[in-house]
Amino acid sequence: MDLEILKNEYEKMQKIYGDKTLKSINFGGCDTNPDICFVFMNPTSKNVASDPFWDGIRAPWIGTKNIWDLFVATNLFDIDIYNEIKSKKANEWDKEFAEKVYNEVKKNKIFITNLGKCTQIDARPIQNSVYEKYLSLLEKEIEIVNPKVIILFGNQVSTVFLKEKISVSQCRKKEFIKIINGKEYKCYSIFYPIGNGRFNIDKSIEDILWVKEKILKKKVVKC
Repeated sequence: MDLEILKNEYEKMQKIYGDKTLKSINFGGCDTNPDICFVFMNPTSKNVASDPFWDGIRAPWIGTKNIWDLFVATNLFDIDIYNEIKSKKANEWDKEFAEKVYNEVKKNKIFITNLGKCTQIDARPIQNSVYEKYLSLLEKEIEIVNPKVIILFGNQVSTVFLKEKISVSQCRKKEFIKIINGKEYKCYSIFYPIGNGRFNIDKSIEDILWVKEKILKKKVVKC
């Protein structure tokens, strides 16, 4: 199985678990041995790539603004492209700009994905049982991409992915090991920094910088 086959599988599942008027959102960035794989929850219609008429890449956070604050603050994104993102309305994104953004993501050796690829109209709660339907495919995705570190955003994503009850507030900077097809992957749970979790973004930034410095052994320049 390769990433293109996975995209097809995710689109089939969109018809079951997502909004039927929207397309599935897949993944994007460095898909060959990235430093970090970021795993979010699921996409919504705020991602303009979920529109069936969108003809560009269907990657997370296209047409949105707030998440890029996190990547700039952790020195994982170019400030000039970030300023372009901040200046654009969602409908001003086109496929060329989306490619530009994700070329920068790739350059910084990060891979961005969601646990559930089921695009919803809004940020409505999704049961663990739905996310669990996507888990085996995400594991194949990670096996193909082979990241050095996996960062899981929020209690629910962490709980489903690690198959144990996780409270991020109780396990910051704690390493978990996820075994996929015999290979061990280092995982860290971090506060979800978007929506209602926005007030925790400083903690998310702190923990990502810690992972970069202590685990990936990269020099950290504090913003």
